[in-house]
Amino acid sequence: MGGKEQDLSDRNLRAAQMVKSGQGQAEAISRGAGIWECRGVGNSYLVTTGGDSVLVNAGTLADAKRGKDLFAKVSTSPIARIVLTQSHANQYGGLEVYKTPQNEVIAHKLYPQERQISEMLSQHYRRGSRRIFGGITGRTEDMVPTAEVGPDRLIGDEGLKFAVGGREFEVIWTPGGETRSAVIVWLPADRIAIVGNLFGPLFGNHPNLNTLRGDKPRSAMEFVASVRALRALRPVQILTGHEDIRGEAHIADITARIADAVEWMHDETVKGMNAGTDLQTMMHEIRMPEALTLTEEYGKLSWNIRAIWHEYSGWFDPARGTNELYGVPVESVGPAIVELVGGAAPMIAKAREFVKLGQPLEALHLLRLAAADGANDVEVRRATRDALIMLDHHTGGQNLWERRWISSQIAALALD
Repeated sequence: MGGKEQDLSDRNLRAAQMVKSGQGQAEAISRGAGIWECRGVGNSYLVTTGGDSVLVNAGTLADAKRGKDLFAKVSTSPIARIVLTQSHANQYGGLEVYKTPQNEVIAHKLYPQERQISEMLSQHYRRGSRRIFGGITGRTEDMVPTAEVGPDRLIGDEGLKFAVGGREFEVIWTPGGETRSAVIVWLPADRIAIVGNLFGPLFGNHPNLNTLRGDKPRSAMEFVASVRALRALRPVQILTGHEDIRGEAHIADITARIADAVEWMHDETVKGMNAGTDLQTMMHEIRMPEALTLTEEYGKLSWNIRAIWHEYSGWFDPARGTNELYGVPVESVGPAIVELVGGAAPMIAKAREFVKLGQPLEALHLLRLAAADGANDVEVRRATRDALIMLDHHTGGQNLWERRWISSQIAALALD
């Protein structure tokens, strides 16, 4: 199987295309009820009133520079308040563009702590983001601010109610969002909720409780509680970080399914843990009932099972044995195994047999050991590329994180 036979681009990844959808946007999009949208890595929403306006999320730095001009075409009213729905760069990155001495930035009280952690681990987090989102979100310099703009008001867990220009707003804490500082903005008179990335970029999808980028894990049951709190408001419209979802019955149905599905997954994982079932067996065997099936374009059932295990039990998996306790990886015995089998060639050949049998993961296990020896490096890398392409074919290439990870690993092989 040649390395160019499989399309590993992001063009068929719906979440990736949503992130890119703001490129070239020439006009703000009306979402009704005086709400205007600037699309980007994370959408920003300008909510107009009888007086000043309210901005929900500033977007990345590049998105804000474009968004400010787009919003100026539809409203000349000053922005009185800016609400940040979480502490990721696609919410705060463009604050410096919109911030004035007269307006007020509002965030949850956990926001400063989360920003501190993000800056402490900035190189680690940015490396992970570039690996997955490189080529989708643009340069790091387009994402992050040139100067930190902190919140003017930190709200507590009870949330905040305020009015601007005669229009009522409620800020509601939803700690099950992508960060624990996550909030939603509720417009009670219109029954519209601006929810940021509570659901991730795709509504009706499995949440991603712990991303491959490298994030602090989300709590499964906090996510369920946050979704049910939103559902209890009975919204007729939800504006997410990327989508406009309408219809009270539709929203009620999908939010119920999301909450029930994640709770079922949580309970099955806990049941398995109590029964002594090992983590990898649960990842392989637990399957959602058809009535609770969610799409897996962003999060995945098996990854969320692992995230729930780690939430409650930490990093140690007893089924992986004593070596799990020590910093000696399995690759350390790679040279010895290569020597025992008479060189890397038999391992490469066996790996290719696994690929032909449709078992790319078994092939990758072997090739990882063969690569540790360093012999036949080019052939190991070629066989690894073919196994990764087969893996992408088997998974369907529809999950953003999975596709981008596999693509990054193929690129790292540095083959033509």
